[in-house]
Amino acid sequence: MRRDGIWQARPLFPVLALALTLTLVVVTAPTPTQAQGNRDQTEQPIEITADQLEVQQDRRLAIFRGNVLAIQGTMRLRAATLVVHYRPAKEDGMAESGISSIEASGRVFFSTAEETAEGDSGVYDVDKSTVTLKQNVVLTRGNNVIRGNRLVLNLESGRSKVEGAPTASGKGGRVRGLFVPRKKPKR
Repeated sequence: MRRDGIWQARPLFPVLALALTLTLVVVTAPTPTQAQGNRDQTEQPIEITADQLEVQQDRRLAIFRGNVLAIQGTMRLRAATLVVHYRPAKEDGMAESGISSIEASGRVFFSTAEETAEGDSGVYDVDKSTVTLKQNVVLTRGNNVIRGNRLVLNLESGRSKVEGAPTASGKGGRVRGLFVPRKKPKR
């Protein structure tokens, strides 16, 4: 709109804000197939390989060090170090203990069939089916990239939440997103 020789962009801003919001919802919202696929993955066994393993039976810890790779179905978790917290065996001694959580440190990479995420450290809460990454977080799905300070990825629902880093004033920081539209086929 042009009024008295000055371009006025204000009426366009709400439309752009709405379009960006809808794009963000569409990009981050899981399809039912994606959510079901991750849910199926969390019921698979977890295989962990590393250069070194230390078990602290009294603390119910297994510490994997060096080129660590944890695989559960099609999900992958890579890090320098993984600390696995496991539950004690049941009193009857027949049931094996299970993993309750995995702490990862040393530039952590997590991937599913749909997306990849990285951060400086992370926790996979097996019971809650969530992966939380902290510090220098990058979440990528296709050509779309979201950056922030903290990511919580719910493997059951397929939903992701990214938070910005606190600023000097103590308030929440900003999350940055780059969303690349699909190219229209040429006619």
